[in-house]
Amino acid sequence: MEILKKLISQVRPGRVKKVCVGTFTTAVISHQCGLASTLRVLCDEEGHLPVRNSGNLEGSRIKNLAEYVLSDNILEASIGMATINSALPLMKIKYTELNASELVLQQGANKIVAIIGHFPFVKALQDRVKKLYIFEKHLRPKDISAEKIPDLLPEADVVAITGTSLMNHTLMNILKYCKPSSYKIMLGPSTPLSPVLFEYGINAISGTLVHNVELLLNSLNQGATFRQLKGKTLVTMKRSDH
Repeated sequence: MEILKKLISQVRPGRVKKVCVGTFTTAVISHQCGLASTLRVLCDEEGHLPVRNSGNLEGSRIKNLAEYVLSDNILEASIGMATINSALPLMKIKYTELNASELVLQQGANKIVAIIGHFPFVKALQDRVKKLYIFEKHLRPKDISAEKIPDLLPEADVVAITGTSLMNHTLMNILKYCKPSSYKIMLGPSTPLSPVLFEYGINAISGTLVHNVELLLNSLNQGATFRQLKGKTLVTMKRSDH
């Protein structure tokens, strides 16, 4: 939780203007439009898990809604992460328009690569890397159970970690199994563009900037997947010594 509390401490003050929870992506607008993957547990013993104060989130203080990222209700955590991304100070960050998939290919050529989360680009990696581990909770063909992370992750030279690991509170457990020399990338729509992550050993941060809010929300509200969302730019920040 320490890393999440540091991120919360970085958000600028103000009020939340809009909250949109799409099928695949959640968007929150305050200082800018912040995104996060929409995660949810389908139901508990009494039915679907409710979001606290649903219907009254707009107008909330940014920090109060950002603290939803600490919740064990992962749909609330999705809203909290998007809120953080909507209020981080972005003016001074240095980034390039580089897709995370390109960075993983650059860093992972002929090396052992581990991907935490199943991303669309994994097929392109198969013939470019020495060995590929794809860790997932919900297994697809060739995926490896997340339970194998302690055994196999220490072998990896390059580790790509989904930003949802912040929302489901698994990041620190993942990092402790990475060998110190590995090149670690956090990627995906939930990833905060904040140098705070560098303090925890992340070498590169691949996230998203929204440059056309109206266009993006139009597709998000009509069930678009993240890849289908228009009005966004994929960017990467690197630690200064890399």
